[in-house]
Amino acid sequence: MDLKRVNAESMSSLLREDTIAAISTPLGEGGIGIVRLSGPSALVIAEKIFAPTSCKSLQDFHSHTIHHGFVVDPLSGEKVDEALLSLMRTPRSYTTEDVVEISCHGGVVPLRRTLVLALQAGARLAEPGEFTLRAFLHGRIDLAQAEAVAEIIRARTERSLQLAFRNLEGALSREVRALKEELCSLLAVVEAGVDFPEEELEVLTEAHWEERLEALGARIEDLLRTAQDGRIYYEGVRVAIIGRPNVGKSSLLNALLGEDRAIVSPYPGTTRDPIEGYISLGGIPFRLVDTAGMRRKAEGLDPVEAEGLRRSRRSLEGAELLLLILDGSQALTVEDEALLEEARRRRWVVVINKADLGLALQPEQIRERLGQGPILIASAKTGYGLDKVRDAMVEQALNGRVPLEEGAVVANLRHQEALARALGAIGLARESLKAGMSGEFLALDLKVALETLGEILGETASEDVLKEIFSRFCIGK
Repeated sequence: MDLKRVNAESMSSLLREDTIAAISTPLGEGGIGIVRLSGPSALVIAEKIFAPTSCKSLQDFHSHTIHHGFVVDPLSGEKVDEALLSLMRTPRSYTTEDVVEISCHGGVVPLRRTLVLALQAGARLAEPGEFTLRAFLHGRIDLAQAEAVAEIIRARTERSLQLAFRNLEGALSREVRALKEELCSLLAVVEAGVDFPEEELEVLTEAHWEERLEALGARIEDLLRTAQDGRIYYEGVRVAIIGRPNVGKSSLLNALLGEDRAIVSPYPGTTRDPIEGYISLGGIPFRLVDTAGMRRKAEGLDPVEAEGLRRSRRSLEGAELLLLILDGSQALTVEDEALLEEARRRRWVVVINKADLGLALQPEQIRERLGQGPILIASAKTGYGLDKVRDAMVEQALNGRVPLEEGAVVANLRHQEALARALGAIGLARESLKAGMSGEFLALDLKVALETLGEILGETASEDVLKEIFSRFCIGK
C-alpha cells in the first residue's frame, strides 16, 4: 500500500486552490515590510493594486524579477505607498504556486492598508503557517523540513540556527528515508514469503535477520541520542541563581548579562520578584533567573519579601541547572548548608563569590558536602573567574557530552516520540523472530515501524497533527 498516496488523499481538505495573502514581516517601524500573496490568482490580484512605473502588465513580467511602482487603491486611484514587487511564477517559488511579494515601507499603516487592498481584490487572509503548509502539501519540502522553518525563525543562537538549517536542508529527512528503505527491503522479503510460501524466494537466516534488525535499532538509537542536545540548543536551559541574601546573586546576574538588569544593594532582601535574562554560551541559550535570597523560613518577613521567597522556590523547582552562590568572605551558614543539600539532588555549579574581599571559604569545604563537580572561585565585582563560570555552565548543560558537530539532529518532541515508537516496533520484531513466530507477526511489527517513521516526514501524519503543527507558525510564513 502506498501510504504516502493515501495520506495525500486524506489531506485534500487542507490543500485549497484559492489565493492567500498576509504580512510576512513583523509589524512595527522598519525600513521594509512585505505583503505576500500565493495562489492561482496572485498576479491578477496584484495587478489590481500595484501600478508599475514601466506601465507594463504584470502578466508580461518574467519570473524572479523585481519591479518598481506604487500600491494603488483601485476604487479611488489613490497612491498608498511606493513599493517594489517581486514575482515568482509556479513552480519555482516557496509554495510552488504563483507568488507575489510587495515590499512596502515598513510601517504598520502602509502594510495593513496594502494587505486590506489585496483582500478586497480577492485574496483570503492566510492562516498561521499556511504558506509553508502549501509548500509541504505540494511536495517541495517534507514535514521535518517544514518544522525546521519554524525552528530557524525561533532560533536564539547561531548554533541553534545552524542545527535548524541542517534539517531544512534535509539532514534528518535523509536519515529517516534511509531507515525506511532498509525497513521496506526487509518487509518485501517477509511479505513475499508469506504470500508465496511455495515459491523458491530469498530466505534470510535468523542470524541475518537479527543482525539487520539490530543494526536498524542502533541507527535509531544514534538519532535519539541527539534529541537531548537538540532540545538544549533549541529550547535552552533554565538556570536558577540561588543563595542566601546578600551573597552577590544580582551582581553575578548583571556581570553574566553584561548589563544592570537587577538592583544591587548591600541591604538584604533587595530582590523580591525573580528577575530574568538571556545569554548565549557555547551556542546554548541560557535563561537566568535571579531569585530572592533564600531563607529557611518565611515567618517574620514582610509580606512582599515572603511572597518573593515563595516565588523563588517555584523558580528553583523548575530550573534545570542551579547556580549556587556562596559568600566566600564568610564561613558557611545554616542557610548555605540547606542550599548545598538542595544542590546535591540537582545539576549544579557552585560559585564562591567575593574573592576580592579575601577567602574565608575554600572549595574543599564544599566538595566534602557535594562531591565532584564545578566549584569555582570568582568575583562578580571585578569579573575574576567568570569565564570559568560560563564554561562550567555549558559543560553542565551538556552533561559532559561532546557538542554536536555534524549530521542530523532530532529537533523536537514529536520526532523523538516517533523514533522511540519505531525503535519499540523493531524490538518487538526481534522478539517475534526469537520466538519463532510466523512471518505475519514480523511483517506487522515492521509495518508499524515504517508507518511511524513516515510520520516524521509527514507521509503518514494525520490531518489533525498537521493542523496542530502549522498552527504554531506565525501568519505570513
